[in-house]
Amino acid sequence: MTQHFDVLIVGAGSAGSVLASRLSEDAACLVGVVEAGGIPADPDIADPLKWPALQDRDFDWAYRTVPQKFTAGRVHEWPRGRIVGGSSCLHAMAHVRGHPRDFDSWAKAGGERWSYEGLLAGFERSERLTGHRGTADCGEGPLDVYLPDQEVSPVVRAYMAAGNALGVPALDHHNAGELIGTSQNSLTIRNGRRLSVADAYLTPEVLARPNLTLLTGHEIEHLELDGQRAVAAICVAGAATRRISADRIVLSAGAVSSPLILMRSGIGDPEVLRGAGIACTSERREIGANLQDHLLALGNVYRSKRPVPPSRLQHSESLMYLDSADFSRASGQPDIVLACVVAPSAAAGLEAPPYGQAFTILCGVTHPTSRGSIRPSGPGRADRPVIDPQYLGTEDDRHLFRVALRAARTVGNHAALDDWREEEVLPGPGVRSDAEIDAFIARAASTHHHPAGTCRMGRDAGAVVDRDLKVNGFDNLFVVDASVFPALPSGPINAAVVAVAETWAAAQR
Repeated sequence: MTQHFDVLIVGAGSAGSVLASRLSEDAACLVGVVEAGGIPADPDIADPLKWPALQDRDFDWAYRTVPQKFTAGRVHEWPRGRIVGGSSCLHAMAHVRGHPRDFDSWAKAGGERWSYEGLLAGFERSERLTGHRGTADCGEGPLDVYLPDQEVSPVVRAYMAAGNALGVPALDHHNAGELIGTSQNSLTIRNGRRLSVADAYLTPEVLARPNLTLLTGHEIEHLELDGQRAVAAICVAGAATRRISADRIVLSAGAVSSPLILMRSGIGDPEVLRGAGIACTSERREIGANLQDHLLALGNVYRSKRPVPPSRLQHSESLMYLDSADFSRASGQPDIVLACVVAPSAAAGLEAPPYGQAFTILCGVTHPTSRGSIRPSGPGRADRPVIDPQYLGTEDDRHLFRVALRAARTVGNHAALDDWREEEVLPGPGVRSDAEIDAFIARAASTHHHPAGTCRMGRDAGAVVDRDLKVNGFDNLFVVDASVFPALPSGPINAAVVAVAETWAAAQR
């Protein structure tokens, strides 16, 4: 038996949760959502301090990259949420809109709706500022954006003071337009618990709407196509195969799964599909290309003079966005970012002091120029994807990473941290030359969990989706998630994913 919806949303992650809630506000619109995972049940998900330990559990897709040439040939773990709430159930909860100029390339690709000014209403519809500064600066949306005060670690306060002494502007928070500066992180936390996007948008009241159906444990095999229309999703639920049809199908499965579903359906680069044993029925050569991700070096670790108090938040309590050429510059896009973690944070294979005896300054590049790809290894949903982010594949990225690590050391060795810093452990005082720094970064660079761009929006013939996020060549097939980003914003991408979904949903009314 075929089930039919007016709109079928594939994926109940950040974007899918927003779309399900907003589109079902119209009682006349029959909305279905299919999600490969289930309802969150692991209590660790709700504990903000447990996020580093969540990967490789049964709600993680547990992807792996191919070996990366410029990161010492390492295979990188890529956790992605296989659960209602998606990766907002796994991430570190930092909420950063990005700098307004981050979205200039989006506006060029899809029009003013996708500029910062165009997205602003979507940000504001989603957000509710809580914490010691109240709600004056933000909307009354479902997603709490918590601004901590007394909970912030004294080590983090010293780190921010070091930045300010070096000329870095002090900001109230990172979501007021300007981004360069120091601030404690704005966090998607409510009453001391993680607030996933599904927690915020798919409340019991929303899920009780008679026109909204959430189907968990349904993994998409492929889409059924009829000319220029996607007419149904073929799903596997346990031992059963189901056909679910819809007037409109919206892929919100994320930067990995959305392009894979398209490619398994015969939409993509003919050569890539042929290599996976898939017949190409609609040529879209850039599906799966343009893969972008932020990296952080784990990390610039310092042994502490005295015990470091445990974090009362989520370990990584402050981001510092910088213009690497001028720490005192107060406007414009940052090109590097630092983050203070009140714990030892070192990549696998690197040794650091025990917990409570060290703190870490992470560093990274906000706008990497490296571009990678995702492709299927075979025709079925069980065939593991081939993920090649091409980390540090450009000299620009390698150069800026050196600059970022040197900036981290400048902050970490500032007098404001003298009461906490005993000595630098990683990379160690003997690591100074470009070659030595490059070798350390190659071993330390790790994903910041921000994959995007694999179904990019654009006006050109090669773009995967148009300004309305409709897949080019199809009348009723859309992608609404981080896949459509033409370029990464400066910081964590979840806030932008939510704003994109809010903006697209508003345009459907």
